[in-house]
Amino acid sequence: MWNWAHLGIFFALSLLVCLCGFKKYVYFMSIGYGFSVAIIGVAMAVMSLMGVYTITLANFIQFALFVIYGFRLSGFLLIREIKNAAYRKTLAEATGAEVPIFVKFFMWVFMGVLYVAQTSGVAFRLFNGAESSVCQWIGIAISAFGIILEAIADKQKSEQKAKRPDMVATEQLYKIVRCPNYFGEILFWTGVTVSALDCLVGFWQYFTVILAYICIVFIMFNGAQRLEKRQMARYGESKEYNDYANKTPIIIPLLPIYHLNKKK
Repeated sequence: MWNWAHLGIFFALSLLVCLCGFKKYVYFMSIGYGFSVAIIGVAMAVMSLMGVYTITLANFIQFALFVIYGFRLSGFLLIREIKNAAYRKTLAEATGAEVPIFVKFFMWVFMGVLYVAQTSGVAFRLFNGAESSVCQWIGIAISAFGIILEAIADKQKSEQKAKRPDMVATEQLYKIVRCPNYFGEILFWTGVTVSALDCLVGFWQYFTVILAYICIVFIMFNGAQRLEKRQMARYGESKEYNDYANKTPIIIPLLPIYHLNKKK
């Protein structure tokens, strides 16, 4: 039972960070998301140093990846919102009116649970006292690649939009896939999931890790779908945009899924 109590600690920390969502509900899923993952990584590291968990190099690399991932993502979103008036307008249009307080409360709790579930693969390895393994190192490599890909994609998009605000990013990584940042996100959590596969014990650990992974993949595809809908509304009459969208996979490179919305 104490293992689940520790998940409760991570949940409480996630809820604390996600309080920002009561100011603007989209923060539950953006700023609160990244910082929740980061603070869970910090908590795992502190508890390991206190002797609660076994200290291994691989474990600490995963803690560090959580921190790097979380601060990079939420920091990027914060800076973009502060500096970019066009993005603030797009964000306001995408989110629409504020939601009732009881809806915000549900989102707050649900997101707190989701973020703990997403990081639970690493937590369960700690709980189970599992040694470092090839599986864990493979997962670490996949997660690290996902962070790098996502960071490069965000940078390239910002640079291309600065040069051509009237068109979506289409160069560099965006020649290969239209949402490389979402693909990087999927890779990061794929790595976390893979790293845990050889250490899980019992139905609930497997259920939690696999369900969390399915949820994040669904969320990324849903995010790509909503992004495409906004792009179609803005650029749908552009031949250049349609030619690009019709030949470039939307979220998974080489996978011939080009659209998640019905074309007009």
